[in-house]
Order: sequence, then C-alpha cells, then structure tokens
Amino acid sequence: MSYFVYRLISPRTTFPKDMTDTEAKVMKAHSTYWSDLASKKIAIIAGPVLDPMGMWGLAVVEAKDKSEVSTYVTNDPVIKANIGFRFEIHPMAQAILRK
Repeated sequence: MSYFVYRLISPRTTFPKDMTDTEAKVMKAHSTYWSDLASKKIAIIAGPVLDPMGMWGLAVVEAKDKSEVSTYVTNDPVIKANIGFRFEIHPMAQAILRK
C-alpha cells in the first residue's frame, strides 16, 4: 500500500466564514464521508487546515494507487456537488508512521 495527500481547495479565500446554506449542507456530507473512510482505515487523517492565506482541507489516504484515491475523491460529496471546490492528489515518497 502507498500513501497519498488529498488537498481540497476552497472556492474562495473567505471560505468558510461566508459559507452558504448549500455549502454548509454539502460540507456536512463531506465530513460524514471522510469520517466513514477513516473508520474503514482508508483515510489516516482528515480535516481543515487553518492557512492564513485561506482554509483548505487535507486528507492522508492509504491506497494501492492514485486511481483508487481518485475514486474516493470523485465520490466526495463536495466534489460531486460541483460548487467550486478543486482538489489535488499527490503521492507521498515515504511515510513514517507512529506505532
């Protein structure tokens, strides 16, 4: 198995302070989705990153290849909703895990 970083990029730098009702509903589904992947030991960690340039989401995913991660990402409710979020997927060259 390999490890990948999924970076979820918000539709604007002011997000989530000015989140719409639709965005809030989709973000709740997004959180539930990634909580489920974490409980299945697919996502190792997931959550928002408080970057001063604008908040973004991070997940570290264990998968056999990038294609598998792409499947998780394209099924993410926030991506499926097509409301302005973008994403990046990057393989990790090495992962040191705590025991």
